[in-house]
Amino acid sequence: MSELALRAEKLDAEDELGAVRSRFVLDDVVYLDGNSLGALPAHVPGRVEGVVRRQWGELRIRSWDESGWWTAPERIGDRIAPLVGAAPGQIVVGDSTSVNVFKALVGAVRLAGEGRDEILVDATTFPTDGYIAGSAARMTGCALRPVTPAEVPDALSDRTAAVLLNHVDYRTGRLHDLPSLTAAVREAGAVSVWDLCHSAGALPVGLDEHGVDLAVGCTYKYLNGGPGSPAYLYVRSGLQDRFDSPLPGWNSHAEPFGMRSSYEPAAGAVRGRVGTPDILSMLALEAALEVWEGVSVAAVRAKSLALTDFFLECVTAYVPEGLVESLTPEPHEERGSQIALRCSPTLGFARAGGTPIAGEVMKRLIERGVVGDFRHPDVVRFGFTPLYVGYGDAERAARVLGEVL
Repeated sequence: MSELALRAEKLDAEDELGAVRSRFVLDDVVYLDGNSLGALPAHVPGRVEGVVRRQWGELRIRSWDESGWWTAPERIGDRIAPLVGAAPGQIVVGDSTSVNVFKALVGAVRLAGEGRDEILVDATTFPTDGYIAGSAARMTGCALRPVTPAEVPDALSDRTAAVLLNHVDYRTGRLHDLPSLTAAVREAGAVSVWDLCHSAGALPVGLDEHGVDLAVGCTYKYLNGGPGSPAYLYVRSGLQDRFDSPLPGWNSHAEPFGMRSSYEPAAGAVRGRVGTPDILSMLALEAALEVWEGVSVAAVRAKSLALTDFFLECVTAYVPEGLVESLTPEPHEERGSQIALRCSPTLGFARAGGTPIAGEVMKRLIERGVVGDFRHPDVVRFGFTPLYVGYGDAERAARVLGEVL
């Protein structure tokens, strides 16, 4: 056994979060794709079966009241709140991340008021955020201006209505400076909108502490809510009475069963709701969030950084020099919970009309029991979910990567 493998055993034995791994359904595969889809918490299947058989099968329509279906979006939002540094009453769960980005961005422009006709959007963002920002700009009569997060402070002006940024870059794993960027947006009189898809459940966010205005995020990555589990919308308490959603549905009406022809928004975060909640996936998410009981986000962050440090050390030891290059920043304050490696074109896997370099590398890794993913054309990504990923996983992944390359 190598020195690195022995160190991994020792680190796993000392890991304060090591016991949490047993709360998930896992096998002998090294699963490093939790930044795309989190692993299944072991108790969720039984819980979902109970929802289907008892709440839907027996109680049926009565479950909206007796089983708490109607209040689920806010109740589950309050369970997510401490994971992103928010007080209760500011998060509503429902719809997809894309829909919530649309609600937040149009709502942000409306909050900014007259005279502000420009939206800044992260130029490195996940494509859908950019598409929606473009649509929101057209609908609100704003100009859309793509800039990198580092360029935001200099790009802000008295024309800026809203700024849409990603907390962690989905491709490289770079962590952007939420506190300082939020402060700059606030100083300019604009409204901040943060996408937390690649940070919530992996590192501290501090929405309330840093004065974030609006935020959205998915729940199927580090929150392990399951494929297609509903996303969430955060509306800072001080803005809730002025938040004007572009999708006013009956679920967000002050009198949802009044069936009135005119719309009057409900008070609080409820006005972020639209239509009937997707109850089955929502209650699966609620059950999945129980794995966080007794777990602090600070402990998760500490392990995440230690894991990614160790993985990079193992990559240096096992992978022949020059075959990969890390795109993820080394400084801890700039790193999320994934490592993105660019594959050298000298590997020779790519061919005309064939599989991209990174795709071929990841295919071979998966065949060897190491699951990550790739981003076209040359990046392989490894997501580290500290709740169930250990140091032995990191060592094995790096060793197999070296053998494959």
